[in-house]
Amino acid sequence: MPIAQSPFPKSGVSTLPLSLSLSLKPEMITISEIFSRKWTRKAAGILLSALSLIVFLFLDFLDTVFCILYGFLDEFFEGNASQCYCKNREEQGRTTASGVGEGEVSETLYGRKNIFREMGFLGLLRKRKDDKKRGGGVVVNRWSDCGCDSCVSWQSNGDQKLHVVVREPAEATYEDSRGKRGENVIFLHGFISSSSFWTETVFPNLSEPVRRNYRLFAVDLLGFGRSPKPRNCLYTLKDHLEMIEKSVIHPFQLNSFHLVSHSMGCVIALALAAKYSMHVKSLTLIAPPYFPSIDNDSASLTALKRLAERKLWPPLLFGSSVMSWYEHLGRCVCYLVCRNHRTWEWILRLLTRRRDLHFMIVDLTSHTHHSAWHTMHNVICGGAKLMGEYLETVNKSGARINIIQGDRDQVVPLECSNNVKLKVPVAEVNIIRNADHSTVILGRESEFTRDLERIWVSFADFPSRGEWCLKDGNM
Repeated sequence: MPIAQSPFPKSGVSTLPLSLSLSLKPEMITISEIFSRKWTRKAAGILLSALSLIVFLFLDFLDTVFCILYGFLDEFFEGNASQCYCKNREEQGRTTASGVGEGEVSETLYGRKNIFREMGFLGLLRKRKDDKKRGGGVVVNRWSDCGCDSCVSWQSNGDQKLHVVVREPAEATYEDSRGKRGENVIFLHGFISSSSFWTETVFPNLSEPVRRNYRLFAVDLLGFGRSPKPRNCLYTLKDHLEMIEKSVIHPFQLNSFHLVSHSMGCVIALALAAKYSMHVKSLTLIAPPYFPSIDNDSASLTALKRLAERKLWPPLLFGSSVMSWYEHLGRCVCYLVCRNHRTWEWILRLLTRRRDLHFMIVDLTSHTHHSAWHTMHNVICGGAKLMGEYLETVNKSGARINIIQGDRDQVVPLECSNNVKLKVPVAEVNIIRNADHSTVILGRESEFTRDLERIWVSFADFPSRGEWCLKDGNM
């Protein structure tokens, strides 16, 4: 019989050390690469942190300079220097508008750190402002705001109500044979947006049953779109709720309704749902900014740091931090962009050769710095300490809570939806793959509308569920 050949050489010298050396060599290179990449990332992180420190230190100084500059300019154009939040909490408390409780004004307005203010650079200016007698009445439109017809049209509205787009159902079917009214849905947009966010996405994709039986209200929130933008308003949650009541709930006598909201609108929707907990049938929150905190006093600052952290990268976060942390630099941006929006829109039309711009581009300038600044702090940040209480109230009422968010959302962290789920375990969470803060709706309008209709019909009194056989056949 043939004898099996040994896999080792006859010399008896094992090739195992050579094999090990051949197999270990790539491993050593790989480990070396890992350490190299690690140190590269660490060095890049240190460099970026140092650069961020320098940039934001410069922005601190620049904001302080513009505080002084705007003080002189406001006094020159309007007869008195406008108040800002470059003061400590005690001073700001004494200058708060009458009728506004201290709890309604967010801590973030006067809790933003600025090294130059803390060093007393504004001490002489404060003394000058406090010693100077202020005269004149409240100027409706600031010199740094746009005065075109579309921006000030709300001033001709005597009752000062919100701009609301109402889509009425067919009169013959809105009331059934028992005399029972149909369903109502209120839509609340997000920050730097308007009712167009809903009228351009959801309204055109409604199914026939909804068109016949549902009455829809798309609201321009106070300070945005075509709604009033009063200067003597601090845009607190209370202000927003009162205007929605005055413009929608009371005049249309809504005894029950569904709520659909996006981003910042989720905070207002939760406050509204908590106040009308026995009237709300369902609450749909798209990308809700909910940051639970054990200490309510720090909840507002936590929300500000999470949504507008002072970082250079990514660019979107850097832009949010500049507009949220620097009152006077933000006013400069609004002066350059919002006040001159007609010029920018003309340039964009010329470049794109399109007569009608995308509604989101138009919405970017449909506000004043005063309205956006106070809404950011008093609603988004200030509402953070109240959202937990609102969620508990809505949960006890039995209203259905639905959360929708994109898994690539870079504006509101994905953990916010999980936070709502932890607070309200019965809430339904739908995470949309490959969708960000806007494309969770934009680009999938039809699918998003079908999702909303499924939520509404589960709580609708009529029509019968058999009527909801939509095109996809999944109802």
